[in-house]
Amino acid sequence: MADNGKQIAIRVSIVSVAVNILLSVIKLSAGLIAHSGAMVSDAVHSASDVFSTFVVMIGVHMASKEADEEHPYGHERMECVAAIVLAAVLFATGLAIGYTGLEQLLGGYEEIKVPGALALLAAVVSIGVKEWLYWYTVLAAKKINSGALKADAWHHRSDALSSVGALFGIAGARMGYPFLDCVASVVICAFVIKAAYDIFKDAVDKMLDTACDKDTVKKLQKIILNQPGVLGISKLTTRIFGSKIYVDVEIEADGDMTLKDAHEVAENVHHAIEQGASDVKHCMVHVNPRRV
Repeated sequence: MADNGKQIAIRVSIVSVAVNILLSVIKLSAGLIAHSGAMVSDAVHSASDVFSTFVVMIGVHMASKEADEEHPYGHERMECVAAIVLAAVLFATGLAIGYTGLEQLLGGYEEIKVPGALALLAAVVSIGVKEWLYWYTVLAAKKINSGALKADAWHHRSDALSSVGALFGIAGARMGYPFLDCVASVVICAFVIKAAYDIFKDAVDKMLDTACDKDTVKKLQKIILNQPGVLGISKLTTRIFGSKIYVDVEIEADGDMTLKDAHEVAENVHHAIEQGASDVKHCMVHVNPRRV
């Protein structure tokens, strides 16, 4: 990850930590004052996001390290490791939400105390703040192509969904229907687990040298064929390495040109790909002769 991308990720992470600490204190205070167990649990959930954000910061920092003798291809995959850790945390969070909902749904929700209006207000504030934090983080993740930051964004949304469950539960309890909290928790559980799976799959794909999507390949083909001296493409392979892309291409050029000219054509292709596709970290070009 480039220094600019690292700076963006760190800045977003610092904002996330500050907001989550403040939000956790607000929700915990509201839960205790208004006698809302759901809001106290939601406060603990927000506090767990602080841990997740620190994992992101560590992953991004390690991924931004320059290549060295032991890691000649760089450290980009460390961000994938961070994303996998966050996916696991998100999965566990989803299971915990679902388990709590099922446990209360199958017996015992009648004993839940009716919470005060302060807990209801805290839930509404939490939903708004966490949804804003989700979009703030996910847009930054897309900008710098960060899987770890994307995972953290979904952790924020899981907290927002948890607060939605708390809101339904608190409102339902105040209206005489405490089971609504349990039903909402089970539904939220499914959304959170699906998000965890998507994040995990994306991180694993990036660690297994998965090829780029068709649109990216077509873009690369267009760049290559637009270079002077390129008569065709014999072979083009791509692989995703963390947040970056590696490209190997065999181009066709006039078989009668000098070695110097063929090398110049290859160099032009190399530079054009790395400049035209910002996600490309390295490109290897091989020239095949073609009689014209």
